[in-house]
Amino acid sequence: MGIRDMTLSYLLFSILHFVQFVLAIVVIGLYGTDLDRARQAGVYIDGKWVYAVVVASLSAVTAILYFVPFLLRFAVVPIWSFILFTLWIVLFGIFASLYIHEDPEGNGDIIRLKNSVWVDLTNALLWLIGTVASGAYWWLHRERNSRFTGRAKL
Repeated sequence: MGIRDMTLSYLLFSILHFVQFVLAIVVIGLYGTDLDRARQAGVYIDGKWVYAVVVASLSAVTAILYFVPFLLRFAVVPIWSFILFTLWIVLFGIFASLYIHEDPEGNGDIIRLKNSVWVDLTNALLWLIGTVASGAYWWLHRERNSRFTGRAKL
């Protein structure tokens, strides 16, 4: 694989990770609003919203780390991306069960949370795409040894 192909793949990965980062920040804002209101009111902070902010924060930090090109060569990248995909699917399931069938009746908070469910699903799908792409990238760029002696690097 030539320099040109590697540059294109890095550019595509960078675009993917940038979108993942932006959407993670959006989710932090969407759910963090309710956490901040609860904190200011001195009321119980629901763990579902904390979970949403933690998953989004992990995703944002991971997306930033994935901008470093040589990190994509490690086998842990597709595994961690799959874990993040799973966390996003769980987050989508939690909030979809709460808000998909909810009638907003003009309530801006319900409308915001109904929309946030679709942002969660988009994040999950982007992390699934990242999992498959980073797995393929790792498979194609892993260090291999020769078949017979095992001494030569391929």
